[in-house]
Amino acid sequence: MSYSLNINMEDFLANYWHKKPTIIKAGFSNFIDPISPDELAGLSMEDEIDSRFISHQEGNWSVEHGPFEGSLFENLPQTHWQLVVQACNHWHAGTAELVQPFKALPQWLFDDLMVCYSAPQGGVGPHIDQYDVFIVQGSGKRHWRVGARDEGQYQESIQAGALRQITGFDAIIDQVLMPGDILYIPPGFPHEGDTLEPSMSYSVGFRSPKERELLSHFADYMIANDKGDKHLHNPGMKPQTKYGEIQTSDLDKMTAMLRSALQSDNDIHNSIGALLSQSRHQLDIIEPDTPVTAIEIQSHLKDLGFLHKVSGLKALYLQNAASCVYINGETYHTESEHLMDLLCNQTQISYHDIQSKLAQADIELLVSLVNAGLWYLD
Repeated sequence: MSYSLNINMEDFLANYWHKKPTIIKAGFSNFIDPISPDELAGLSMEDEIDSRFISHQEGNWSVEHGPFEGSLFENLPQTHWQLVVQACNHWHAGTAELVQPFKALPQWLFDDLMVCYSAPQGGVGPHIDQYDVFIVQGSGKRHWRVGARDEGQYQESIQAGALRQITGFDAIIDQVLMPGDILYIPPGFPHEGDTLEPSMSYSVGFRSPKERELLSHFADYMIANDKGDKHLHNPGMKPQTKYGEIQTSDLDKMTAMLRSALQSDNDIHNSIGALLSQSRHQLDIIEPDTPVTAIEIQSHLKDLGFLHKVSGLKALYLQNAASCVYINGETYHTESEHLMDLLCNQTQISYHDIQSKLAQADIELLVSLVNAGLWYLD
């Protein structure tokens, strides 16, 4: 089914994004769960899918990581546990539909859709996340508390070796969410959900890169592209009496080498584009058994078929730079703005989209993406 988001996104971004948490009552009208608890349990049994089972029995926290055996779900206690499955939108078409209404936000920021099934009093305790999240309440009810932004006033502890919790906080939001309600929490605000009755919830997460991630990926990019492979040369070197000393003149030269590497906007932009297109979770990529040809693709589209983008796949391009698309961490070259738009701003491609609009090189790029399992024929 399709979901319609009852948010004025322009007003929301101006007043709440990265500023303060809020509850959007009936953010989705007449909300229906896109996935059942049994289906969620089934996903948690798959090797490729990240999942956790969190329990808080008799005051003791425990965390188990999937994949799980079916026996885990037999004879479970009635309360104090929660099943969490990451990136459900990669593996379940119904949950992927829930992501569509948030496409007004940049795709490069989007992380994944996490789905939780919670027994009464299930949760992960009070904690702070460093990403933006829209928590959509599905069936059931959960009581949410959110505190003031972290300015160093909260003490953190690690429970069960995996849960980063804080000791407690005073609530600035204290409400019960009903089906279709949405809680938005910016980075740095402590929060805790307590399940009042068996409950499904859907966390649409947006994560920006850290400075060190940008630096680390830039270094990887330079190595992968055989750039920066120059040694320091100093033909004007003088004798020095203190041989353990790094002289300021040498230090300045090496600092200049580093700064010179960061002077190339093209290298920086390509590095960032590739980084932002990478998914943190596995994708449902299945290469065709037999390589597909351009003739087969065009014939399929003529017969009213479609090319579909693998769910959760990120395809990005840089504004005012019509030469590259960045797909799942890789760089692909094209001079066609039309092809860039098809790959990056659409989830499916029809015959009308390509008819007499793409050069042979662009068709060949489409063929390579299909044979890599990144796009597929319906």
